[in-house]
Amino acid sequence: MKFTIEHEREEDGRWLAEVPELAGVLAYGATSDEAMAKAEVLALRVLSFEP
Repeated sequence: MKFTIEHEREEDGRWLAEVPELAGVLAYGATSDEAMAKAEVLALRVLSFEP
């Protein structure tokens, strides 16, 4: 499955990344790369548990 990772910077300076195709898959990071990497790991974990 292909998925998209969207990211944006919050007002407090943290980065938020989310996978719109998978409800609840979002992660914060100090940098955009860190947030996207965390979101990718979470997405892969979610996908590995789907029947």
